[in-house]
Amino acid sequence: MSRERRRSSRRRQRAPSPSPRRISPGRSTGRESCFRHACSGVDVSDIPNHTTDRWLSFRLGGQLYAAPLDQVSEVIRDGELTPVPGAAADLLGIRHLRGRIVPVLDGRRRLGLPETHGGDAHEVRLVMLSHGPHLVGLRVDAIGDLVHAQGAEIAPPPPGGAARHDDPVHGVLPWQGGFVALLDVRRLCRLPLESEAA
Repeated sequence: MSRERRRSSRRRQRAPSPSPRRISPGRSTGRESCFRHACSGVDVSDIPNHTTDRWLSFRLGGQLYAAPLDQVSEVIRDGELTPVPGAAADLLGIRHLRGRIVPVLDGRRRLGLPETHGGDAHEVRLVMLSHGPHLVGLRVDAIGDLVHAQGAEIAPPPPGGAARHDDPVHGVLPWQGGFVALLDVRRLCRLPLESEAA
């Protein structure tokens, strides 16, 4: 057999190379996965088996808050926003995100916390929250852990704010020797009830 024929035979025997594919970052779970998404801007819905028993925590004004993981579409780095004249004091502006115009709220102002940020500015993130067709960004001081609510008792919110029907804190969860305030995304973003929207 000639040299050229041997080369041709070897090429036919080789298995075809697999096409490149994206490896889901959701293969790791917990804090590692949470931080990976927060720093890279990857869609948080890639994390497998997320339910309302899992919450993404973040820090605001030295306190710990959390939003349901299934309502967190993604976490991205802070960036330039377009101001909206005459907007509410807690509306920082709007951001263009893949063809959508997304309003961005200041988390500290929205929750009545001190506006002075004493943490690392490089840790500031925008948490994109979804509720039905709505998408709203929330600027937070830093991303925390992935909180599991299963097996833990969720207490009612503190007196005072709980009396208001629009209070965004709907429960308090004991967590790592402290507590985390669980947020209602619809109330936090001042979105209408589905019946009102219809």
